[in-house]
Amino acid sequence: MKNILSLVVLLLLGACAFAQNPVTPDTTKKAKIKKTPPKDGFSVRVDIDSGVMVKYPDIREEDVFYSKRIWREIDLRDTINSVLKAENAKLIDVLLEAIGNEELRTFSNKDTTAGRVLEDNDSFKIELTAKQALESARGIREGEADSTGKIGEPTLGKLRSDDFQKYRIKEDWVLDSKRSVFEPRIIGIAPMKQVEGNWQPVFWIYYEDAREILSKKKLVNPSNDASTLTFDDFFVRRLFASYIIKETNPANKSIIDILGQVDPKDPRKLYESERIKKSISDFEQSLWEY
Repeated sequence: MKNILSLVVLLLLGACAFAQNPVTPDTTKKAKIKKTPPKDGFSVRVDIDSGVMVKYPDIREEDVFYSKRIWREIDLRDTINSVLKAENAKLIDVLLEAIGNEELRTFSNKDTTAGRVLEDNDSFKIELTAKQALESARGIREGEADSTGKIGEPTLGKLRSDDFQKYRIKEDWVLDSKRSVFEPRIIGIAPMKQVEGNWQPVFWIYYEDAREILSKKKLVNPSNDASTLTFDDFFVRRLFASYIIKETNPANKSIIDILGQVDPKDPRKLYESERIKKSISDFEQSLWEY
């Protein structure tokens, strides 16, 4: 009985002590706030893993049964091609950034060898420095005068992305007899801008050199925000609209050279472009045997 009374007394004393000294929360420890910024939605990727790039199968020279070289122009004023000039994903910005970082080689559109100056050269013979390529694309602005009247060094002009409304591509249509495949391979790409009223390439880029860079940059897909479509996909999958301006011929002349200086709206240019396109399609159809 005494043990029970002692236990009751101890419990009462403990309760009194707890009442006099209640346990208070420790306010010295502050809640930790996550430093990671909130994610703006479910599709916010900008760079794409280069592993998604689909590499071209190798083609041996001895397996090339047929080849045809074609030159095309891609007009960004066409709705299908306008994705190449999206506000936050412009192709020209991607190319010039890589050139400025010396990650991408460029080649002159002029052949000055043997005293010649050809405004339309795409043979990848003369490599440009990054400075020369940027000057060709952006132009040169005269230096400003200081307080003493001395003219400073010329500087690069302001980049106006809207000046680059066309791209020229050079491609080969190749029949690979080993794989029994007739397919196009883009060889080079050149941004174009107007020079004295005429559209001219500012430099040429060997497309195989640019593929890794273009495959890491996401293209704005107006149909699907979660799309992982890249600039390289746009070209390799032939998602662009274009018109043919030249095919290989003995005189090495473009359609404009053959027709002469015709009106830009002259339908003969389109007819000739479609004729060349149809000749390639007809050759592909002739490969089938029934």
